[in-house]
Parts: sequence; C-alpha cells; structure tokens
Amino acid sequence: MYALLEMPGLDGALDTVRLAVIVLASRTPSETGEVVIRTGELGRWIGLSASRTASSVVPGLRRSGMVEVETEPGEFGQDDALRCRLLPMWKARGVVGHPLHLTKIELATLLRLMEAVMAPGWAHRDGRVTPAGLLGERTGRGAATDRLALLLLVLEARETGRVRLCGGRVDKRYGRPTATLARLLGCSLSRAERALARLEDAGLVERPRKRTVSGLQQESRLVVPAVAAAHGSHHADAENGGRQAGSGGSDRGVGDLAGTAWPGSGSLPSEKPQVSGVCKRCGSDAGDLANTADLHTDHPHLVTPVPSPAVSRGFSGEGRGGEGPRPERVRVREDQAVDGKDAAAESASPGAEGGPLRGEQPKESPVDERDGQRAAGAGAGGRPKAVGWDKAQQQRRVGLPARPALQVALGPVAGLWERLSGWQQDQVQAAAEAEIKRLEGLLEHQGGGPRLLADRLTDRLKESGGEALIDKPYGWLIRRGLVQRQACTDPRCDDGIRLDTRAECEMCGNVVHLRRARRAKIAAQIDRELPGLGERERRRVLEERLREQVAIEAEDLAWRQEQARVEQARRDAARAAARERAERERQEAAAAEAVRQALPCEDCGRGQAAGLCEACDHRRQTETLIGEAALLAAAGSADLTDPGSIAAVTSEARTAIGSGIAAAWQEFLQITDVAALKADPQAERDAYAFTAFDTARQAVQEFQTTTLEMLGRTEEAEAEARRAYKTEQGRPWFQHNPNGSDAVAAATEKAEAARERTAEHLLAVRLEQLREQAAARTEMAAAAPRADRLPELAARSLDGEAAATVFA
Repeated sequence: MYALLEMPGLDGALDTVRLAVIVLASRTPSETGEVVIRTGELGRWIGLSASRTASSVVPGLRRSGMVEVETEPGEFGQDDALRCRLLPMWKARGVVGHPLHLTKIELATLLRLMEAVMAPGWAHRDGRVTPAGLLGERTGRGAATDRLALLLLVLEARETGRVRLCGGRVDKRYGRPTATLARLLGCSLSRAERALARLEDAGLVERPRKRTVSGLQQESRLVVPAVAAAHGSHHADAENGGRQAGSGGSDRGVGDLAGTAWPGSGSLPSEKPQVSGVCKRCGSDAGDLANTADLHTDHPHLVTPVPSPAVSRGFSGEGRGGEGPRPERVRVREDQAVDGKDAAAESASPGAEGGPLRGEQPKESPVDERDGQRAAGAGAGGRPKAVGWDKAQQQRRVGLPARPALQVALGPVAGLWERLSGWQQDQVQAAAEAEIKRLEGLLEHQGGGPRLLADRLTDRLKESGGEALIDKPYGWLIRRGLVQRQACTDPRCDDGIRLDTRAECEMCGNVVHLRRARRAKIAAQIDRELPGLGERERRRVLEERLREQVAIEAEDLAWRQEQARVEQARRDAARAAARERAERERQEAAAAEAVRQALPCEDCGRGQAAGLCEACDHRRQTETLIGEAALLAAAGSADLTDPGSIAAVTSEARTAIGSGIAAAWQEFLQITDVAALKADPQAERDAYAFTAFDTARQAVQEFQTTTLEMLGRTEEAEAEARRAYKTEQGRPWFQHNPNGSDAVAAATEKAEAARERTAEHLLAVRLEQLREQAAARTEMAAAAPRADRLPELAARSLDGEAAATVFA
C-alpha cells in the first residue's frame, strides 16, 4: 500500500483519490487484474455521494495516470459502472519480488482489513449481513481523510495498539502523534491535528500521556484500541505510573529511569519504515522527549529479542536468528552513540541492570564507555572528543531508503547498506539516484533504471564472491558496484552486455573479431616469411609482432588524441574570439544606440528623441493611415477611370477622418483635467498625436470592412459565389439530395467563402491600380517645371538671345 501511495501520480492528489486507489487495489481480483464497481459503491467506500464520486474522484483517477477507467453510462449518462485497471499492479503481475505483486491470499487479507476499517456494510441475498466497518457510517466532509488516516494508523500499530511515533524534533504546538499522522498522510500539521481530533472524538484512537515514577506527565502516546482488541491484548497507559504502554509488559522498578522501555516480543515494531519525507521535519515539542527508547530514530529495530538471560551461554552471539546465510546483525545498535543516561538505560536488558546491549557480557558496553570518557574529558577541561562519527552513527538507517526505485536498485546489496555509516549511506544514495537518472536518460526509458542497476550489482557481487568477502562496502559500492564498465566505445555497453537489450554487445563482438583477424593475419605472415619454425618459436615471434602492432596502435592513438586536443584548443580559441567579437559588437551597438537616442527630433527639434519624437512619429503614421483610408474608400465607391471621382471620394474620406479626430479629441478633453494638460504643452501634443493616430487606425479598419462588403456585392463576386454554390451541391455525398438542409448549408458556406475571396482579390487589384495612378501623377508633377523657374531653366538651355525670343 505504501508503494501505491508513493507513486508519482499520487503526489499532491486529494485524499479521496488516494483512498479510491487503495479501495480499488483491495478489490482487484488476482485472476483478471481488473475490478468492476459501480460509482455509487465506490463512493460508499470512500464516504462520498455517487454524484460527487463521478464528478471529482473518477476524473482525478484518470488524471493521476495510475488507473485506467472504462465507464458504462447509466440512465442519465453518468459514469455508473466503472471497469478499473490499476496500472502499477497490472505491470507488476508476474514480476517476482515486486512490492505490488500480491498473491490471492495477500489481496484477501487487504480486503478484510479494508472491510474492518471502512466497509459501508451491506445485506447479502441469502440473508447474511456484513456489518459496517469502524468508519463505515462516516460520510461528508473529511470522511476520506479520516478513513485514510485510520487505515495508515492501523498498519503502523503494533499488537498492543500502540503506533510507532516519528523521531526527531517536532512542533511543540501539535505534539509527536500529530507529526506522525502528518507524515503518514503527507499533509500539514494543522490538517493532521483536525483529523486526529475527529478520530479521537469517535473513540477510534487515544492519545494517553505516559507518567513517570514521580507522577509527572511525560511524552504522548498514540493508541488504536481496535488493533489491541483484535489481537486479544490491551493497552496499559495507566494513570498511576505503573506498567507503561509499549514496554512489552515488563514491570519496571522504581529505580529505573523514566522514559525507558525494553522492547519485548509483543511490542517490536514492524520492519517496514514509516511513510516519511513528504512533509518537512517536525519542530521541537517540549512535552515529547525525542531521546527515549521508543522515539530513537525513524528506522525499525532489527534486534532479535533474547527470550531469557537464564539460557545464555555468555556471549552475544545468541542474538543470531535461525534463518539467513549470515548472523542477524547482533551489534546493529551497539555502535550508535547516544547521549544521556536514558539512552544507556535503553540498551539495558531486563535481566541485568546497567549491563551491555544483551545483558550477558560482564563488561561495560561501548556506549557506556564512550559516554564516560566524554564526560570525563569535558569535566577535566580537556578538548572534547569529535562528534562527527557519533552523529553519523545516530543518523544511520538500517533499512533501505523509502523510495521504491532505490529499494529495487539497492535490494541486492541490502547487507552492505546496513554496514555503512549515516554519511556513507547518504553518499551511496546520491550516487545510486544519479546512476538511475543517467541510465534512464541513456536508454530514453522511464522506470527501467532501477532494475538495470540491481542487475549490475548482482553481477558485481557474483564476481566478488558475495557480501561476506567485501571488507570495505563503501569503497566497493562507490568505485565498483555502481560504476558502469564499458568494454568498447558504445555508451550502452556494460561488461560486454547491452543495457537496452540485455544481450551481448555487438561492438564488443566486433572488437574481438578484429583482434582475432589481426592475429590470424600476422600468423599467416609468419608462416610465409619464416616457414619451418617450431611451435614454441612460432608462438614467441607471434607474440612479439602482436606487441609491436599494439605499440604502433597505441602510438597512433596517442597522436590522434594529441591532434584532437589541438583541434579542441583551436575550437575553444575560436569560440573565445567569437565571444569577444560578439561582446565588442554588442558594446558598439549599445554606444550607437546611445548616440541615436541623443539625437533631436527631425520634425520639431525636441532633444533626446532618437531622431523622431513620439508625437511626430504618431503624426507621420496618422498621415499614412489617412492616405490608406482614402485609397480604400476610392477602391470601393469611385470610378477608377475618372480622376475627378477619385479625388472627390478621397477628399470626402479625409474630411470624415478629420471630423472623427476632432470629435475624439473633444471626448478626451471631457474626461481629462484640461488645466493640467494645458500646463504641459508637450504632453498635450503627445496626447493629441496619439488620439489622431488611434482614430485613423480605426477608420482604416472601418473603410476596409465597408469596401469589402461593397465589392462582395459586385457582379464578379456574385458570379463566383454562384459557381461555388453549384459546385458544392454537385459533390458525390450531396447528389442523392442536393436540396437538403445539409447540402444547402454546406453550399451556402462555400459560396460566402468564395464571395469573400473575390472581394479581397478585387480590393487588392483596385488598390494596386490606385497606387500606380498616384505614382504616375507624382512623377509627372516632379517632371513638370514650375512657372517661377521657367526663365532660369530656359537660360540654362538656350543662349540669351534665344531665351529673349522665347519669353518675348
């Protein structure tokens, strides 16, 4: 279940969607891998109505990418029946060792647990009645959050009902139970507190306070009474300071330190880690001490309990389990440095006060010795001992990281992982994550990196002879286990195996083939040049020539590498020169731009205007737009063969635009502070220029629309529209009913499109004709001499007497 909740598709998903995934997983048959469920039934399981489930939960399942949902619509088109396939579980079918490869028995157990926690209850056809679960009748707002929270707490609870709380510092405003639930749900502390309060009000969880021998309240506990009742035990968080919950039923004497507890067989936590890493680390909590036995760290206890010190034979090897190829880590916590007497008392056996971890050795434990040396050194005023190693040992994690990818990748070296310190585990985890990312990027396949890395580590272990022969696990993992070894130039090659196909590398085969061909070629040359040599002498000559050939190739490789370095240096120098040139050009362009910005306006002389101020620029654009509008008006309504008609239409258009500009300016003055505007003449010029420009731009659009409408009613446009109409009606799919509604609608649409294209074409032709006529008139006006310059021109071309004769 944790593997499902940590899938990327459920990051940040609603609690309703996450709970729906768990419900579907529990109800998935092992034979088919698909579950068929009605929307209303799924809503009953998660505490929502059928409409809310169809509108919110089902789309959320689709968006998560984890569930493939096929719906069968009901009476009103709603998602009534759902055929769901949980893709992670579907992909895990047949994959041995996958956390989601659940057997039929495991699926049945999960379903029974879900029924006990949140089954809505139903009546069978034979009269039997399945009662509702603990939260089966809880519906409405927050119901899904409460169900998911109780399910996670039940999974984390021990046989006595106690939930293993999170370690570290927590926020004192909420406490450690709330921080534990927040980590499990992956939500904020305030939201977890509200959910925990609702469960506590319903009587499903309890938060008793453990008392010390002095009667003072110590840290909080989190207990699920239903779990204790199911195991036939009881939780004893007594108010009188007697037996303490979670202590395994051991009666502590008065002299025992408060807050310590010996983990008995009934109170050992499960080996699965808590769901952590979703929210930030908890802050401090004054009421909940973190340095007690049950709140030591997040990792589970892996120490095999000793039934009784009376059967001891005097050595701590009795802590070994009866299974497995190696001892069960009997000193798994003996090398962890802890501070204070409470931690020392935690390591004590119930049968030996103040003894070592197992209680059988007569000497003091290494933890006590280190604590005594540290206290003695500090009391004598000497330099305190470095705590870096102790801190690393405190942060050490026995189990693999919680991420499923790392659990798959580092599964073959779990024994080596437990032998690493906290800092070394962080380094190995970072190296494994980087290698997984590199493999997935190299193969362009998401999700295959962890399995490839696991296969590589398995092969490396076989080469080394197993974990028992590796004396330096950190160095072996960093330099040998996690490193890819390319036997050829193919980046996908790892020890002669292709990473993508898991077959033998073809490039390595080519290399071997070339080497064999070279050896055969040299052997043939020796047979031709030196016939009659003995086998031993022939082998010696062959080896000498092979060494010579290899030396020649090595020298050639060194030369080519040197040439490559020279070429790379040349390219680097060229790139540096290009960067310098680009920087110089950028600086020159910036200087030129600064000079251009300092130029005055060409029209009004305004300084710092970059050659043309805003008002003059708008004025020029306005003149251009007015000319364009006049041409559009003439193209629509003027006779292009009559210059007088063109002049009249353009003059009328210019007058209309001028009137529009004046009206827009008056409207602007009405909504503006005129006095402030008159106080700044330059601002008034800019405002008037922009108003005129905006009005002219709108006028161009209006004239263009009007002209297109007029040209669309011309004979050419009508003829083109009729042709398009008839052509569309003659299509094969309309021949059976050319006058039907669909045929008429399609033909009308094609006719209007043809009309618009024709109008646009006529407008472009007319505008081109008007521009040519305007250019011709401009050339004629420029070529014709002005009357006041006729005598001067005549004097240049004729002598004085001829000029007098001409103007006589």
